[in-house]
Amino acid sequence: MGNLNVRIVSLSLLFLFVLIFSSIDKVWANERVVFHDTNNSTQIADALEEDINDPFEVVNRFIFEFNEFIQALLLRPVAALYNENLPLVFRSGVSNFLNNLSAPITVANQILQGDPNSAMRSVGRFLVNSTVGIGGIMDVAIDYGAPNRSEDFGQTLGRWGLGEGFYLVLPIFGPSNPRDAVGKFLIDSYFDPVGNWISNTDQTRLYWSRKAVDGVSEYSGVVDELDQVRKTSVDYYAVIRSLYRQKRKSEISNGDLIDFPVIPDFGHKLDSIDVSAGQ
Repeated sequence: MGNLNVRIVSLSLLFLFVLIFSSIDKVWANERVVFHDTNNSTQIADALEEDINDPFEVVNRFIFEFNEFIQALLLRPVAALYNENLPLVFRSGVSNFLNNLSAPITVANQILQGDPNSAMRSVGRFLVNSTVGIGGIMDVAIDYGAPNRSEDFGQTLGRWGLGEGFYLVLPIFGPSNPRDAVGKFLIDSYFDPVGNWISNTDQTRLYWSRKAVDGVSEYSGVVDELDQVRKTSVDYYAVIRSLYRQKRKSEISNGDLIDFPVIPDFGHKLDSIDVSAGQ
């Protein structure tokens, strides 16, 4: 029950943040730019607002800087030790193993999206990697033309036609929006048999160990790329916001995988970069 309580507390905090953001919407609304000169300028303004859709930018930027502080204080030093002291083959094995554990979440969401063919491919990929790949440590399935694709309930809601809503930056978890946050915290955990077993057996240490290893593995793989983006960006916050949205749109449409950097939101995994896409 301990981990179930943690999940409930996390959900409560999420809804609290959304509630706070909603209550101060009128404060930030006065800062939005509205054009009245011509119909054309009004349409341009509407398009810009839809593209940005960040009515709580001041608060989001504050949380973004807080997350950056945590990363500089904790994640970057740990990631540096991880990368410098463990060989690439070991780090790849950890990443493959964790990705394989999340396969049931992908399969469940592919079924909910009405895509049984992709679901069957994901099941086959999971079985091959879990057996021949020694529990998923080796990604054998990719050699047979079955690349890893990740699906979550935020993508499922997007496929059902639900819009993302406004942009959010969550403490620790990073870029998100109401649709993706609900999918991540409320629904996807029920599709995770390993996570449910850990929660139901009160394996608190195992629960946090898995979260920690997952976070370090993800962040250590992209820390150098993120540092490069940070150095070359006029507005790093705006770049990350743009990259996150573009990646999520590509994932929802099941388009070709776009090379973007993994944005450390510890949930929605992204992968290399087009810095010019950001502002």
